Amino acid sequence: MLKIGHRGAKAYVAENTIASINKALELHVDGIEIDVHCCASGELVVFHDFTLDRMTNGSGEVSKLTLQELKQLKVNGKYSIPTLQEVLNKIDKRCLINIELKGKGTANTTMQMIQEYISNHNWSNEHFLISSFQHHELEAVYDENPKLRLAVLTKASVSEAIEFAQTINAYAIHPNLALLTKDNVKTAQDKGFKVNVWTVNDKEAIERMKRYGVDGIISDNPDLI
Repeated sequence: MLKIGHRGAKAYVAENTIASINKALELHVDGIEIDVHCCASGELVVFHDFTLDRMTNGSGEVSKLTLQELKQLKVNGKYSIPTLQEVLNKIDKRCLINIELKGKGTANTTMQMIQEYISNHNWSNEHFLISSFQHHELEAVYDENPKLRLAVLTKASVSEAIEFAQTINAYAIHPNLALLTKDNVKTAQDKGFKVNVWTVNDKEAIERMKRYGVDGIISDNPDLI
């Protein structure tokens, strides 16, 4: 069962920062989940929200600012917003990276970046998992490169996630903790999908997910898994 750090190690360090990635690596995770948006100058930046207001001293939409403008902001008053390239360089094949496609049009740029790291930096398909709630982004990846491993995120329905996952030959489904039963975990696995559950942060829920036999747990505090 995979131990996956949510946005790095979100319980300990500001989410989706290099410092949070470092903390997750220190905790010997099997994988790290991060989120990406395309900024106004075209680069992929690692940030969860569509707007800057909650996490930074800036305001407005992430996609409307250039990388140079975003780099001038501070996350939680002290950290900079990293690019996907910076995060990949930091992880350096030490664990799996789950890239969640957040913003519109992130599929193509993400695929190009992944191909660059597979071709020139000795990464492999197995180092990457691409997840999203946005079906059209996952379809765009599947249409362009069906070898990449896809995961369907859902907070609504496991059966609907399975149904869609079958159309894109997905590798996994990523359901919210509240959706899971022992039966629907087994149903998904019997149909050939891995089940990685989010976001599981307390001991009781972690133990319940272990009993259900999930394939991976995505957690803000992965050291508890």
